[in-house]
Amino acid sequence: MDKILIIDDNSGIVSALEILLSLHDLQPLCAITPQAGLQLLRENRDISLVIQDMNFTADTTSGEEGRELFFAIREINPDLPIILLTAWTQLEMAVELVRAGAADYLGKPWDDNKLISTIVNLLELGELQKRQRASQQQAMNARSELREKFDLRNIIYRSDNMQKLLEMATQVAKSDVPVLITGPNGAGKEKIADIVQANSLLRDGPFIKVNVGALPEELMEAELFGAEPGAYTGAGNKAREGRFEAADGGTLFLDEIGELSASGQVKLLRVLQTGEFQRLGSNQTRKVKVRVISATNSDLPKSITEGNFRQDLYYRLNVIELRLPPLCERPEDIAPLAISFLGENSNPKKLSPQALTAMTRYQWPGNVRELQNVMQRASVLCQEDTIDEAVLALPEQPVTEKVDVSFEPSRELLQQTLASCNGIIAQAARELGMSRQALYRRLEKHGISY
Repeated sequence: MDKILIIDDNSGIVSALEILLSLHDLQPLCAITPQAGLQLLRENRDISLVIQDMNFTADTTSGEEGRELFFAIREINPDLPIILLTAWTQLEMAVELVRAGAADYLGKPWDDNKLISTIVNLLELGELQKRQRASQQQAMNARSELREKFDLRNIIYRSDNMQKLLEMATQVAKSDVPVLITGPNGAGKEKIADIVQANSLLRDGPFIKVNVGALPEELMEAELFGAEPGAYTGAGNKAREGRFEAADGGTLFLDEIGELSASGQVKLLRVLQTGEFQRLGSNQTRKVKVRVISATNSDLPKSITEGNFRQDLYYRLNVIELRLPPLCERPEDIAPLAISFLGENSNPKKLSPQALTAMTRYQWPGNVRELQNVMQRASVLCQEDTIDEAVLALPEQPVTEKVDVSFEPSRELLQQTLASCNGIIAQAARELGMSRQALYRRLEKHGISY
């Protein structure tokens, strides 16, 4: 049974509430003074809800005693729902306390059905919030544990899907199988490759990075596999060591692997199968031991269908695939990433609630790289300590069938907006561009006290 604490100096009211609660399978605990009520609260940590009077001294109607009791309860248990029992003379005080976090207020005499309905709803909400807090704590603990066990290269994230990706990345890091990192441009694929390498058995070996897409096609094979003197126009009189030779005993990261030429694909396949390759212009077979991590923003299965990428090479590269989601699929990461980028400046600036709202709504087609650029530009252009939406100057986004224009604020954005609005729900709702009822639902969903 849920325990309900009743604090009221009127024995008749206490008895009536005691009977009403008992009839609905709720266990009442009763006190006739604030001091006795607070003592019961300290002794019974499993109390689920408090019903408190606003006045405890004869001929007193100011509600100050109820106000003091309310904040004393808050000090003991900040999340405990509190229902205020008030006469009309304390209505203004009750409204103030509701803004400060009281669950509800009921006038005397109260309606039994309404009171029980309010209690049941608050108990259900409290249970939901408890589960949410437990889930959030569990997620926080999981992030902390992962950071303690592995070198995450100072990556900034808060979303569950990034947590799952990093758990998988650190799990496969110890093996020497090829890893393919897929995801859009600017999402941070190189950072994931860094994390895989940093937690691998080859972390002390060479780590060579090659952006295949940035290499001219005529030089691509020479860059990867090396070249003998005179092997191609402009090769010079010295042999050229390729990236595979440089990475021997370590890791080679091949970014934009989908841009590799057909002949380069053949040679890469051979290296993955046998560890052997030949320099351009040479018949001598060389052997290396290299762990290959590749990345692409291309649809490689489609490239295979179109005849632009070898299927056997794809299966060799894709022993383990790590899919990095775009930033728009992990909005929880936007605020911490933005704050981190701002913190890189000597005089870091803050983001206004309106700016955070706009950033959460924006789709970020350029992903983390675009977010970083926007923060750098805003830091330079902003003349104040706080960056607002106008300074961000985010481009207009066309509404298409593929774009989800619905707005779902993160827990961090809700908390920051409430704090900036001094807890005033109506103002916070306006800042977020939603109704008060919609804001209440989201606060309850995230277990945020209001």
